[in-house]
Amino acid sequence: DAENNRLFAKYKDEYEAKRSVATDWNTLNVMFGSAKGEKLMRLAQGYTLEILLDVANIHLKEITGRYKLARISDKSLGIKVIDLDMLSESRSVHSLSGGETFLVSLALSLALSSISSNRMSVESLFIDEGFGALDSTTLKTAMYALERLQSQGRQIGVISHLGEMLEQIPVKIVVQKQNS
Repeated sequence: DAENNRLFAKYKDEYEAKRSVATDWNTLNVMFGSAKGEKLMRLAQGYTLEILLDVANIHLKEITGRYKLARISDKSLGIKVIDLDMLSESRSVHSLSGGETFLVSLALSLALSSISSNRMSVESLFIDEGFGALDSTTLKTAMYALERLQSQGRQIGVISHLGEMLEQIPVKIVVQKQNS
């Protein structure tokens, strides 16, 4: 009986050690989800999206205090818009008007620029579309936001044909089409 108890204790210790290793491997297997690591990749993308939305919301609050961006759910990489002027109603990004889409896109672009500038210096931003879809109030809001960014040391390049913008931008390059 004593000999059996000693062997049982020895095998029990070996079993626990191997079970611990197997548990670690199982945890990694669950985390990666497959040989290609889709589950881990999606988890990393979710964390990155959270950071992007946090920074975008800071820019969006400066541009217009009306909207906030959030993930549709923890399992989704989709984005929804929270309309703070409408009692924090959640809306699809597809329901935004042209001007609203422009402001949200600008905030996301600025956030992406801010996040990437942690590794390298990104001091320039070029915007080449969307101004024609803006009403005069939204255009003023966008121009004010761009002026604020410029005052913070960023170089802002705007490509536009709108006369209202041309009047407000002091330094510009004008491209004129020639006959040939």
